[in-house]
Amino acid sequence: MGFSGSSRAALALLLLAISSCCFSSAILGGIPSTLDGPFKPVTIPLDTSFRGNAVDLPPTDPRVQRNVTGFVPEQISVSLSATHDSVWVSWITGDFQIGEEIQPLDPKTVASVVKYGTTNSSLNNAANGNSLVYSQLYPFEGLQNYTSGIIHHVRLQGLNPSTTYFYQCGDPSLSAMSDVHSFTTMPASSSQSYPTRIAIVGDLGLTYNTTSTVDHMASNNPDLILLVGDVSYANLYLTNGTGADCYTCAFPDSPIHETHQPRWDYWGRYMQPVISRVPIMVIEGNHELETQVKKKVFESYSARFAFPSEESKSHSTMYYSFNAGGVHFVMLGSYIGYHKKSHQHKWLKKDLASVDRKVTPWVVATWHAPWYSSYAAHYREAECMKVAMEDLLYKHGVDMVFNGHVHAYERSNRVYNYELDPCGPVYITVGDGGNREKMAIPHADEPGNCPDPATTPDQIMGGFCAFNFTSGPAKGSFCWDRQPDYSAYRESSFGHGILEVKNETHALWTWHRNQDMYSSPGDQLYIVRQPEECPVKAKRKPRLENPKNQS
Repeated sequence: MGFSGSSRAALALLLLAISSCCFSSAILGGIPSTLDGPFKPVTIPLDTSFRGNAVDLPPTDPRVQRNVTGFVPEQISVSLSATHDSVWVSWITGDFQIGEEIQPLDPKTVASVVKYGTTNSSLNNAANGNSLVYSQLYPFEGLQNYTSGIIHHVRLQGLNPSTTYFYQCGDPSLSAMSDVHSFTTMPASSSQSYPTRIAIVGDLGLTYNTTSTVDHMASNNPDLILLVGDVSYANLYLTNGTGADCYTCAFPDSPIHETHQPRWDYWGRYMQPVISRVPIMVIEGNHELETQVKKKVFESYSARFAFPSEESKSHSTMYYSFNAGGVHFVMLGSYIGYHKKSHQHKWLKKDLASVDRKVTPWVVATWHAPWYSSYAAHYREAECMKVAMEDLLYKHGVDMVFNGHVHAYERSNRVYNYELDPCGPVYITVGDGGNREKMAIPHADEPGNCPDPATTPDQIMGGFCAFNFTSGPAKGSFCWDRQPDYSAYRESSFGHGILEVKNETHALWTWHRNQDMYSSPGDQLYIVRQPEECPVKAKRKPRLENPKNQS
């Protein structure tokens, strides 16, 4: 018996409804889902036996030392282009220089070549790319300047989906080629195909706690890594290599915020065993600012990583987008213009409007500074970005948001404009990667911890947009007097998260604490899309002039 077109459409809608209902109740194995929410706020008490601070790996640690000679590649990494059929391979040749007198290397002296194929004995394809050198220079006597090795970026194109490729990078004319490495491409964009596991981590740094996070993350065998800002923490050091947990506390008389750029090289060497085979996508954090001569900023971040900026039409290293199977990722910049007339806002509007939810049902956004965090540290610091962009994300049905910056873990209920909203995104803060700054512990809703509103604007972007709440339990106040309703779960521990998108409506989020056994999750939730309840094209309620919250 055949079905008419209208009957088939009705049957498809019925099956989708059954999937959303019965998948949640019968197959989830007791793991809660967003359909069970909103959840009552939970705070996990601080484990005082676990260190809140971390100690950086020293330059003498074998994992951060240079173990190649001449122009043999090191600090090898892979990152994605905008679609499955293209990836970037990056590496560095030659060593950095640091001191008062430095002479940058000439990028033209070493070629940028990647040989690759589907078996490790048949690297029959070759691609050429570009190279550059960046410098970190300071206009003050006694400070040490830095110039990098030669940084190479090569884009491989015409790749097959879900396929393992083997590759060597370097300059064959100099007999300076790397060992053979491998990576696996993303699935083709489709509502039926997704990466198996996506690791999400923030504020990583290079401490002994970082090594625990990375080891734990690698043991979960991710297909892709998202790093939501704050990478090496080179800016917690003077140029002479003297570091501190709090730069402004330890070096209040510094004429400029110095950095020790070799920490970037240490980070690249330490991470190579993981990111030479698992693609990593990075967005900038405040610790990547690194001001130098001529007010240049974000030089190291922009030079060291490859970004699909041209492919996603952002033409900026500070924000971009890409697809990984049936997920569209939007990587936004907290530290570049985001107001409604900015290039970033205009680009975001076009990018979200171009998403075909039949091909990429899921839309995930990341940036560094969170909009929804109940910790005292950085409380409502990114309010101006929230005011400028939240309506756009809500209108286009963004499903999840991942942030860092606050050195703790927090997961929200579905929320929009501080109100619980079944169509709002779930916001997750994972700024707990393990860096050497103090862990965030005090909450803004605890007595005596609510910050003075005048101290909350972001120091890099400026502006003041955070006003007292106008209704709900916090009416007339800047902070709640209890854990906010939008905050479903919060805990001060180091860790990382794994996102497993199961199908076009269900994704499993698992947060792993470093101090737990690797198989034991700290927080776990199925995030369920309900496209029939929250259609992207539906007319949405207008934003209120002042933020509200729900009683």
